[in-house]
Amino acid sequence: MRLLLIEDDAVIARELLLRWHTGGWSVEACSTLTAADLACAHDAAGPAFDLIVLDLGLPDGDGVDWLARLRQHDRQTPVIVLTARDRVADRIFGLNSGADDYLVKPFDPDELDARIEALQRRGQVTRGEVLHFGCISWLGGEGRAYVGKHALELMPREFEVLGLLIARAPRLLPKRTLVDALAERNLEVGDSAAELYVSRLRRKLAGSGATIRTLRGFGYVLELLANGEKL
Repeated sequence: MRLLLIEDDAVIARELLLRWHTGGWSVEACSTLTAADLACAHDAAGPAFDLIVLDLGLPDGDGVDWLARLRQHDRQTPVIVLTARDRVADRIFGLNSGADDYLVKPFDPDELDARIEALQRRGQVTRGEVLHFGCISWLGGEGRAYVGKHALELMPREFEVLGLLIARAPRLLPKRTLVDALAERNLEVGDSAAELYVSRLRRKLAGSGATIRTLRGFGYVLELLANGEKL
């Protein structure tokens, strides 16, 4: 596994590098966002790393801003935010900016390793999988979804929700199944977060000929609109 660690605390970086190298992982460490940009540009043919661990308070900028820029051209590489910012608002902002997971310092290295491995397992399950529903295509290997030939601008969590809905369509996706799937990436995800992702995804599917119907108390159904009607 190829990891990119973006962390300016020399002690934390050194301990994690030693731990991960001992475990057989290939790791590149950066202490600035400028260095991280250079590291991510090494492989123009695709993602340079299997996973990124990102601190937020860096000497040359805010990691959240860097993450938002990354997601403009790379929506596939998992990112775990590792930060001292422990407010719920910070956690929500980080996840909404494109993070796949969020871990607050001080942290347990074993927990961080477990979260990294969980994200990798999840990626291996969906990698290469292609799903279709109506004119919607969901490409697990690319981390992208399309309506016809037009790419949908989805954040990682929205992409995951769409994949779960298409895999079940036209059957019901129970709300608990959705919450459990999202919670595998972050323990703080609950019912309200699931509803938020579904709501955002429903708006982004406008004009696709499909919509997400909510069955109160049960879950969600991805269904085609009658006669190909547009939203």
